[in-house]
Amino acid sequence: MMKDIFSVASGLIFGLGLIAGGMTDPAKVQAFLDLFGAWDPSLAFVMGGAIAVGVFAFAAARRRTVSWTGEHMELPRSTVIDTRLIVGGMLFGTGWGLGGFCPGPAIVALGGGLPAAGIFIVAMLAGMVGHDRWMQGLFASTPASAPAR
Repeated sequence: MMKDIFSVASGLIFGLGLIAGGMTDPAKVQAFLDLFGAWDPSLAFVMGGAIAVGVFAFAAARRRTVSWTGEHMELPRSTVIDTRLIVGGMLFGTGWGLGGFCPGPAIVALGGGLPAAGIFIVAMLAGMVGHDRWMQGLFASTPASAPAR
């Protein structure tokens, strides 16, 4: 029960922060990304604040194996920068720039009744399913060859 209350409270605080910071407004996000046009640097302060909070939160989390709600917690340990990470980052950034959303703000904007967020979420989910199917195809074991007749 406490875990559910903590989850709802965390989600509400996160969503309100996204709204207050302007992250749910695709025009504001796209203006931030338009470095050679009508650039709006205000989201840099939102991101800077998020990074500052994250630095301290991850430093504290590194010393823990159990979350505040009692759940097992393990942070990723990999520091490898590989092709999948670079291509994934480029695709994420392209989607962010074209749609003006990233996943969290899109869900909040959809909850606020913004139809464009629904279109973005459907496209994002289709991309996730496509990626999973593509990866399954890459790593699927090849069937044993059929016996000769």
